[in-house]
Amino acid sequence: MEKQRERANSEEMEKLCRRCNRSYLPSSNSSSSCRFHPSFFVCRRHDDQKRYYELGPNDPPYAAKFYDCCGAEDAEASGCTTSFHVSYDE
Repeated sequence: MEKQRERANSEEMEKLCRRCNRSYLPSSNSSSSCRFHPSFFVCRRHDDQKRYYELGPNDPPYAAKFYDCCGAEDAEASGCTTSFHVSYDE
């Protein structure tokens, strides 16, 4: 029985996460495996007028670019939320 389990684990297929775009093994998927932004990278003022960004005096209001979930201004910023990976198969 143990050998069957070992063989099944060695033959486990990697999956691609649709949130963070990283490969993972389902057997090692945990609640902190995936780091992602739950919202989009946008180019507009915040609805609640919070200023997570600084505009120059001559910048139009839409010059502000940020993640709507956390306000990070870098499109390559590390995700602000962690959870389980979610595959394209699910």
